[in-house]
Amino acid sequence: MTASMGTGLVGTGHLVRLALRRDRLLLPVWVVGLVGTTLATASGMTELYGTQALRQQMGATAGANPAFLAMLGPIYDYSTIGGILAWRWGVFGALLTGLMAMFLVTRHTRAEEETGRLELIGSTVTGRHAPLAAGVAVSALASLLIGLLVGAGLTGLGEAASGSFALGLAFTAAGLVFAGVGAVTAQLTESARTANALSGAVLGVAYLLRAVGDAAGDAGPTWLTWLSPIGWLEQVRAFAGDRWWVFLLSLALAAVLVGAASALVTRRDHGGGLLPTRLGPARAPASLGSAFGLAWRLQRGMLLGWTLSLFVLGGVYGAVARGVEQMLEANPALEQVISQLGGTGAIVDVYLASVLGIIGLFSAIYVVQATLRLRSEESDFRAEPVLATSVRRGSWVASHLVFATVGAAVVLAAAGLGAGLVHGARVGDLGGQVGRLVGAALAHVPAVWVVAGITLALFGLVPKLTAVSWAFLVVFLVLGQLGPLLGLDRWAMDLSPFTHIPKVPGADLSAGPLVWLTVTAVALVAAGFAGFRRRDIG
Repeated sequence: MTASMGTGLVGTGHLVRLALRRDRLLLPVWVVGLVGTTLATASGMTELYGTQALRQQMGATAGANPAFLAMLGPIYDYSTIGGILAWRWGVFGALLTGLMAMFLVTRHTRAEEETGRLELIGSTVTGRHAPLAAGVAVSALASLLIGLLVGAGLTGLGEAASGSFALGLAFTAAGLVFAGVGAVTAQLTESARTANALSGAVLGVAYLLRAVGDAAGDAGPTWLTWLSPIGWLEQVRAFAGDRWWVFLLSLALAAVLVGAASALVTRRDHGGGLLPTRLGPARAPASLGSAFGLAWRLQRGMLLGWTLSLFVLGGVYGAVARGVEQMLEANPALEQVISQLGGTGAIVDVYLASVLGIIGLFSAIYVVQATLRLRSEESDFRAEPVLATSVRRGSWVASHLVFATVGAAVVLAAAGLGAGLVHGARVGDLGGQVGRLVGAALAHVPAVWVVAGITLALFGLVPKLTAVSWAFLVVFLVLGQLGPLLGLDRWAMDLSPFTHIPKVPGADLSAGPLVWLTVTAVALVAAGFAGFRRRDIG
């Protein structure tokens, strides 16, 4: 067994060097972006919560409130800037590191296999396990580099070295676990897109379990937090005791997942997945006779999954909304946090506006996935046979774009419906809350359409750079969630379409920004259509 495994790893070093060369631009963007955002956030918090009194007020209010627990988790130490940083940015940093790790593993395993490049590499002196080992190694190295740089950077800013490296290595642990998740899903399906979707679903469930467990408080099912790898990272308690033994859970799970993936590699054919591809009927239904019908067949599963997921997430956030009333509006530190998250107005409405803003960013992930289906169909040579028929290029693009644009409204409405049903039932105003929260969720649709427009413009004009769409989304996340905290100028935060959305239901709805966002989205979409009509397929 050992000899077989050793033989299977032949060529791993060469593949690692090849992967690093291919990612010589992508990896620095991820590493510098995550490390830089973490250190900039720490610097901003030093100015915002510079006194012990402000930090104590913060911990006594927002840090113990179910609503903030669901969004950000508990504050285990509010006496230091590092402790507040671990609360304010820890969950988001872990999520982004996990996303990076999943994408890297899939990129260097299933995507290479799907395009046929791995078959060419496999014809050389390369072991069966070498591509998987190289993909996991590159992902692990990037995650470790992020963790070490975060630890060193925070130490350089004057934070405790132990807590600094505990927080940084918590990001690393998230990367290792979800690299393992990506390694397993890459063996299950024949498509890199489906593998990423499955990995993303696992990440979403982990976030949801953590949110429910944290919001429950001491009297509820806090054990749910321990079912989530994201929850484990909170339990490290960086800057609040630094429980290093919790890392053993992440390391053990990562080892099990990678071990399972390495076993699964040998149980499937090259190019195939363990989940069998279901054979279709002998005769195609009439609906597949049009470009829209084909797009519906390809997009419906993802749309249904996102709709159900955001409905549940909206319900979770709606369940703890009433607890926001326990916070004191007269608290100066709390007022600053509320201003960053949701603006002004009744405190419950401010909370709802802030969580709907986060859900708006989540819905943008769906939109990018739905729009990028165009690129995957093209690069996998499935678009050319379709376009060889009477289907025009514009009709083919439009058929998929419908699910990105209309689908955005569907998933956002589902989130608003979930929040409205649960919150309305708790406050005894079911009809009123459902209507206003569905409307507040739909207010984010124009911003999400801008994301769809950016993705389509890249697809039409520079198809090789369509993956940059994810970078735009990460930038929008940082600008929207951390822009005020980082002290960025208004013009910088205005680069994100989401900062232009009125903070409803906590503020008046202004049509002007929504109209301009829609116009911007239309212009980007038009550029994408024009570019695709003029360029070669492939």
